[in-house]
Amino acid sequence: MDHNGWVDEGFGAVAEEFHRNFAEGRELGAAVTVFVGGRKVVDLWGGTADHRTGRPWERDTVVPVFSCAKGVVSVCAHLLAQQGKLDLDAPVARYWPEFAQGGKERITSRMVLTHRAGIPLFDRKLTFQELTEWTPAIRALEEQEPLWEPGTAHEYHAHAFGWIIGEVIRRITGRTPGTYFREAVGDKLGLRTWIGLPEGELHRLARLVEAQGRPPMPDAESLIVRSVTVNGALVFPGLDHPHGWNSRALLTAEFPGAGAVSSAGGLAGLYAAAATGLDGAAPLLTRDTLSDALAERTGGVSWSGFPDLGVRWGTGFMLDSARFRPLLGPRSFGNDGAGGQFGFGDDEFGVGFGYVANRMIGHGDARANGLIAALRKCVGG
Repeated sequence: MDHNGWVDEGFGAVAEEFHRNFAEGRELGAAVTVFVGGRKVVDLWGGTADHRTGRPWERDTVVPVFSCAKGVVSVCAHLLAQQGKLDLDAPVARYWPEFAQGGKERITSRMVLTHRAGIPLFDRKLTFQELTEWTPAIRALEEQEPLWEPGTAHEYHAHAFGWIIGEVIRRITGRTPGTYFREAVGDKLGLRTWIGLPEGELHRLARLVEAQGRPPMPDAESLIVRSVTVNGALVFPGLDHPHGWNSRALLTAEFPGAGAVSSAGGLAGLYAAAATGLDGAAPLLTRDTLSDALAERTGGVSWSGFPDLGVRWGTGFMLDSARFRPLLGPRSFGNDGAGGQFGFGDDEFGVGFGYVANRMIGHGDARANGLIAALRKCVGG
């Protein structure tokens, strides 16, 4: 396949790896964008955006990027903390008094951002419609009790992460997190990234397909399945379900923990803006803010006994991990998505990276890792 786009001199290794992913049959459609020092140095795309019609992937194509949403929400939280509007170590109830029920009085925003709050899933069963209405999800979180003493253990907070931090953002700014992100960051920088895709962007949406050979999901009553499906209100992967991850109903709603939609350039631009600034502008996040975000807070075996896969978390972001996701070094921070998508930044190397694809393979798969390894050679990491 002849890919579209370009790379600057010195970044040919990224183009070679991008081409290899297609040549070896890993991709249907995909894109990768890289900024270095606030300047775009890689912009590649290719393949098929919709396998039903043969519509090609274009430069402005967007795709569901699942939990890459956590990076979007985390940037917003750190931006508010940097402005003095949010204390990450203060109780969530300082901003959201109704949250202080059932033993949640001491839970802080940092505990949520590090997956240590004791609320990895909803106790109450909510319908899909209730989840799209925001308030029912917030009321359910107010009423429930943590599964463990907050701050003492960790478990991946798949969706609760987004609604809890999202409601803190709403209480502070008067805007839901998707709206706040667009007003404070996305619109100003022209980023093609949303939590709640506008109707006018639906025609640019790539259609997800499930890769053959994906392992079956665990039992429906397991903690991880209840967490990622919100007790069955979402079908995972369930791509073509009426409320599935290809549906207008889901993607135009705000699912702030796992419902982002983005182009590769949108993810790369967000992380470049956070780490270095774009086109000569000051970075969104200062070095002190990033240093706080990058301090390792979470890793190892989870509360439920889920094994240590090598994932390490700072405050809201995945960190460089030799076992799970080797990035560029100790100043790298990012988030991945269930289909294999990934975005990260690094202020030491001045990098913003975004990779998106519509063939769902999974967390930590070889496609993004290969592109990051190629980039590492180019920048000397």
